[in-house]
Amino acid sequence: MPRALILASALLAATAGQAAALELRVTVTGIAHANGQVRTALYDGPDGFRDEPDARVVATRAAAAAESGAMTVVFDGLSAGEHAVIITHDENGNGRMDRFLGMIPTEGYGLSNDPAVTGPPAFADCAFPVTADTSIVVPLNY
Repeated sequence: MPRALILASALLAATAGQAAALELRVTVTGIAHANGQVRTALYDGPDGFRDEPDARVVATRAAAAAESGAMTVVFDGLSAGEHAVIITHDENGNGRMDRFLGMIPTEGYGLSNDPAVTGPPAFADCAFPVTADTSIVVPLNY
């Protein structure tokens, strides 16, 4: 019995420092049409939030051909903590968010938590906890 207890304790100690790899499913709704790509960026903190195109992204930027209506993007291997998502519908495929006068988006965009936007969103406005496998819905705004 003591030998089994020591073995179990050693196994527990060896795995205690390993964080669980979590999954985030992001369902994008309100996609107006199938032109271009829907680009999803996932952030684990405020550093680099909103930067284009070289944002510090936790997992990877996901880009997929747009589908009218809704589509789902899955990020896996995440650590627990606060995360935020920015989605852009790159309608003309130029790889960036087009803006009127350099400020007002002229292509579809979505933010986790769907905050009211009167200026550039902050990470805190979009952040949500990931403590287990998580699913969120992000509507696009045009």
